[in-house]
Amino acid sequence: MTIRKYKPSDCEKLIKLFYQTVHTVNSADYSPEQLDVWATGSENSDEWNKSLSEHYTVVAEENNLICGFGDIDNTGYLDRLFVHKDFQRRKIASQICDILENSVVSDKITAHSSVTAKPFFLKRGYIVTKKKQVIRRGIALTNYIMEKAMP
Repeated sequence: MTIRKYKPSDCEKLIKLFYQTVHTVNSADYSPEQLDVWATGSENSDEWNKSLSEHYTVVAEENNLICGFGDIDNTGYLDRLFVHKDFQRRKIASQICDILENSVVSDKITAHSSVTAKPFFLKRGYIVTKKKQVIRRGIALTNYIMEKAMP
């Protein structure tokens, strides 16, 4: 597996990976209705590309298949971290997260974690600072604001 910087030509593949991951990996913790408002399948590729290009974004590949990606902004906000449904539990998220956390100069890293990802972040030394309900199209989704102090 290799991890490289994001290219705009990756955008559509990342959106597809995001949709598939949310609708499979997160299905144990969220209802179908919640999954549908979280990952609609009609994400705006121009908006995604703009955000991914403005952030430090890395892409994990294995045998020319994108198996994960993540991005962080210059304030230490870890925005997205997703691993392909068929590549779970292979330390890909950990490797991506290591790169992202080490890419910014910040006294803390902040992430808005799903219920599913919360144990992953806890194992990495993040703490929950707030449990919240995000409302999308009238549907509530639970997530957690989590922070990790950086040395």
